[in-house]
Amino acid sequence: MDIKNEHSYNKHTLNEPNKKRGYLKIFLGYAPGVGKTYSMLVDANKKLSQGEDIIIGYLETHKRNETEIQVSGLNTIPRKKIEYNNLILEEMDTDTIISLHPNTVLVDELAHTNVPGSKYKKRYEDVLQILDNGINVTSTVNIQHLESLNDVVKQITGINIRETIPDKIVENADEIVVVDITPEALRNRLKRGNVYKIDVAERALKNFFREGNLNALREFALRQTADEVNEDVTYYMGKHGIKNDSYSFEQVMVCISSGPYSKKLIRRGARIAKTYKCPWVVVDVDCTHKFATKLTAKDIKTLEDHKTLARELGADVITLRGKSVSSEITKFIEKKNITQVILGHSQRSNWQVFLRGSTISRLIKYTNNVEFHIIPN
Repeated sequence: MDIKNEHSYNKHTLNEPNKKRGYLKIFLGYAPGVGKTYSMLVDANKKLSQGEDIIIGYLETHKRNETEIQVSGLNTIPRKKIEYNNLILEEMDTDTIISLHPNTVLVDELAHTNVPGSKYKKRYEDVLQILDNGINVTSTVNIQHLESLNDVVKQITGINIRETIPDKIVENADEIVVVDITPEALRNRLKRGNVYKIDVAERALKNFFREGNLNALREFALRQTADEVNEDVTYYMGKHGIKNDSYSFEQVMVCISSGPYSKKLIRRGARIAKTYKCPWVVVDVDCTHKFATKLTAKDIKTLEDHKTLARELGADVITLRGKSVSSEITKFIEKKNITQVILGHSQRSNWQVFLRGSTISRLIKYTNNVEFHIIPN
């Protein structure tokens, strides 16, 4: 293995003890190939040598020799076979893991989407059930799989990351180990065929694994760690009555509709709220104006999906109702002392703007001491 830095911090001693729930430890990387799974296995073998009851629930070696060597001493739970489209596919056998009730189980690739027909849609949901049964879980994930970073990762890399997990899964972990190597070292690993086969690696080096992409993703991973440590320090200071002069009085609001770009606004709101460590709310307006566009069944479903995403990212979700969108939002801003508002570019046609005016222009005109973020579609 290339030399890696592992930055670990433990939140378990700061949180209130909860003996019923398992301990979640995550090895976090900024890209495939940095050594998350290898590091997890080295850690597991160390615990095994100390007598801990530890097993593999699900693991992908990707046929990397150095990783497969670390697997040999650990017991692995056979995978559950699921039939889908006349194929027999394999997933983690969560029920068997729970019935065996080991002290710790290794679960690789936390953001994985399960085969249709599985008990849960996403692997992290299996992990939550295992934790709820008092079993410790050690897992792996890359920073680009955090839901709030989905848009910005696509903008930087040009690749749409389809498998994501709610940020709170990482935020609520008891311990995070950031597995870090330099982008140059990672690219050298690819060139040597240590991550993918040479022909695949050559294509990857020209796409996702470009040096600029890796530097940006690495910064996200290190920044995530810094944010989590800062939150723990704030929690500790509050618990022990230590004054924290950096407290933020910001209040963030995201205005959404049934439009496809609302998810982008929600993710931006989540990142801003996290930066300021402040409450945030996602608002939509049920407009009763006679010229308002009526929502179709598809629009309603899309809007509900947006609200679900907002809740997963930690927002309060509110639906306002009235004849004027700008009037209802203005009243809400004043009532809740909102300081930052996130909106998308107007979707109204020229005819609608002529009849009813611009919502954004009215909000800016009739509100005070509010910072507006107008996000391009």
